[in-house]
Amino acid sequence: MGSYLSVASSNAGSVDSENVHGSVSNKRAKITTYDFESYSRIIPTLPDELSFQILARLPRICYLKLKMVSRNWKAAITSSELAQLRRELGLLEEWLYVLTKVEANKLDCHALDPSSQKWQRLPSMPSFVSEEESSGRTRSYGFRMWNAVGSSSRIADFFRGWFWRRYGLDQMPFCGCSVGVADGCLYVLGGFSKAVALNCVWRYDPCLNLWQEVNPMMSGRAFSKASLLESKLYVVGGVSRGRNGLLPLRSGEVLDPKTGLWSELPEMPFVKAQVLPTAFLADVLKPIATGMASYKGKLYVPQSLYSWPFFFDIGGEIYDSELNSWTTMPDGLGDGWPARQAGTKLGVVVNDELYTLEPSSSLDSGQIKKYDPEEDIWRTIVPQVPVHDFTDAESPYLLAGLRGKLHVVTKDASNNLQIMQVVLQNDAGNGASEVGNALWNTVASKNFGAAELISCQVLDA
Repeated sequence: MGSYLSVASSNAGSVDSENVHGSVSNKRAKITTYDFESYSRIIPTLPDELSFQILARLPRICYLKLKMVSRNWKAAITSSELAQLRRELGLLEEWLYVLTKVEANKLDCHALDPSSQKWQRLPSMPSFVSEEESSGRTRSYGFRMWNAVGSSSRIADFFRGWFWRRYGLDQMPFCGCSVGVADGCLYVLGGFSKAVALNCVWRYDPCLNLWQEVNPMMSGRAFSKASLLESKLYVVGGVSRGRNGLLPLRSGEVLDPKTGLWSELPEMPFVKAQVLPTAFLADVLKPIATGMASYKGKLYVPQSLYSWPFFFDIGGEIYDSELNSWTTMPDGLGDGWPARQAGTKLGVVVNDELYTLEPSSSLDSGQIKKYDPEEDIWRTIVPQVPVHDFTDAESPYLLAGLRGKLHVVTKDASNNLQIMQVVLQNDAGNGASEVGNALWNTVASKNFGAAELISCQVLDA
């Protein structure tokens, strides 16, 4: 490999969760190359090439302690060289990242290693203060980034507050950030702070265990939908501040994590919203994207029309990145896509199959459905999901595809977070697609107290 690692000065735009002894310049490891004749090896008795081979084969959970051995070890473990070697050897590990809201203005993020069933708490997100506040202007939009992600405001409550004029947009609570993944990193994007739709983007790097502010989005947006397609992060829809209040966004953009640059997407046409019978209805009913899933090499975006307190399903649209265009979603897929709550629809793809979870009318249970593309219908495959009462929770349950299996993330009556693997009948090899019994395997659990679920993502690192 012929290159070695050293520690350089920290970057002012990043935050590391570990305390490293020494001067301020040593608080973060930054990778550089240097001549091995001038510096000691990672392991004194071995060539660095062999040391990298050894480190690459250790479980990732061990890196948390190994980074404390020495500065050289920390630099090696957080290096791009080690990450690339693990990728080449097929040793990347899938971890589940769970975001929870501890209180009105605090967000926590924990990572689960499913192999060891151990949890790692991520460092807190950095503070963000707008230029207006930092310059001392009268009108202040200052906030902390985790406030915007962790707000208890649901999208339906947000619209209700505005439509009923309970408070103006200047008094709106922090809310509406979206969360996505790309290139092995976790991204938190945008959100709404008082009268401002934010375009800021924060990235968490699991190798370095730190947050960094990266290039902002082209447009400020809240309640947008994010998804990964062909190694790029797509963000579509959401709302912004318009002349007369909230402005639903038809626009979208895509981030190339290799270059860090954003590109504009063609606007969603909302074809079904254009057939409203009168101009009055067209003015009252506002189109909005209510979900997004990367499925069969395209982006599937269910859509609704809203006029509080009503949300009307209008199917959805599909984005083809090769053609750079939108088409209308099949009727059965779009119209039958169940809502998790007003204004949001949940979807996760596992082994090229699209799943969702539909709550019961009493909101104390649910059922898992899978989309059948040949028949263009949603089929119930698990009629009873063991979830606790979730009437008041912001995200009472989440779905994740971890290690090729469908998982339900929820909380039990004792406030224990449960990561439950769903073992379906067709997993046994019979190809059953209709209702059947499901086996539930609790992969891990953790007591988060009264914290609410916000989001979950799976990262390979």
